[in-house]
Amino acid sequence: AMARTKSEAKAKYKAPMSDALRKLANVFIPLIPAFIASGLITGIINILKRPDIVGDVAVHYPNLLGLMGIFGSAVFAIMNILVGVNTAKVFGGSQALGGVMAGILSSPQLAQITLFGEALQPGRGGVIAVLLVVALMCWIERQFRKLLPGSLELILNPLLTTVITGAVAIVALQPLGGWISDAIAHGASWAIDRGGFLVGAVLAGTFLPLVLTGLHQGLVPIHVELVQAHGYNALFPILAMAGVGQIGAAIAVLMKTRNARLKKVIKGALPVGLLGIGEPLIFGVTLPLGKPFIGACLGGAVGGALISYWKVATVITFGISGLPLALTIVAGKVLFYLLGYLIAVIAGFIFTWLLGFNDPEE
Repeated sequence: AMARTKSEAKAKYKAPMSDALRKLANVFIPLIPAFIASGLITGIINILKRPDIVGDVAVHYPNLLGLMGIFGSAVFAIMNILVGVNTAKVFGGSQALGGVMAGILSSPQLAQITLFGEALQPGRGGVIAVLLVVALMCWIERQFRKLLPGSLELILNPLLTTVITGAVAIVALQPLGGWISDAIAHGASWAIDRGGFLVGAVLAGTFLPLVLTGLHQGLVPIHVELVQAHGYNALFPILAMAGVGQIGAAIAVLMKTRNARLKKVIKGALPVGLLGIGEPLIFGVTLPLGKPFIGACLGGAVGGALISYWKVATVITFGISGLPLALTIVAGKVLFYLLGYLIAVIAGFIFTWLLGFNDPEE
């Protein structure tokens, strides 16, 4: 029944946007293990640097911390390349050339070249520029595949594709990517800084419906962009509260329902929910029951409002959610995150308890 609800929900929300967003998600999903490792290693380093927790480990083992730092940050050194390779794969181009395009955009030598009276900026536009450039590259490569005769295509296609795409990238697409990514980074930071409670409540409260439509995948480059621009991500902990409100909602259903099967589903889905994997609870519990889904969204909104107001941020792009996200929260904000987490659970519980639901028959 859960699989059916899930497929029905997905079928109902098929939008033309969803194909583009699915492609976007497919670029970043293979990178999730790297982001998880990076985030958790950074979390461990943060703990090792705290004399009140581990004593003076940092003083005695500087090389260990230095190496761990390299392990944790290496993904960001090569992230644009990885995105280039994956974008080419998703859009049906040569993966090696996708990596090369990203390499061109982030080459340190760009800084020595002036164009229109301005020095070029290596890495400008971050992953947004890479996505734009490699998508164009794949299109150009496909055109040459059709145009050039077989024997010449093998040699001329990579040459022409690289030179033409590279030129368009430097002159037009990298500056465009730069403007877009600046606008995203400034816009998101400005909204969270100025908006406080309200922005946090709206973002966290509407995130579960976004997950249903698949539109949340469009936020992935924004998370990456925020970390590239600021070194931290204040958006992700707010959105994480959406799943936390749902835990409160599920506990309320568990305590109210007389349906043994539903109890069993919730008991199975709660532990993974605590670890930040919300789909079993969404599609197995709150969404089919209706009102608890609203209770979950309202609970998440309360948590999101507080997280935003307290300016809690994480050092990762995405990949970990729920309680484990606490390991990656910036120094000095971990307790605020955990407090927000607790309040979101309680709020989700209270809203769901008050809204009630029709208990399904056995």
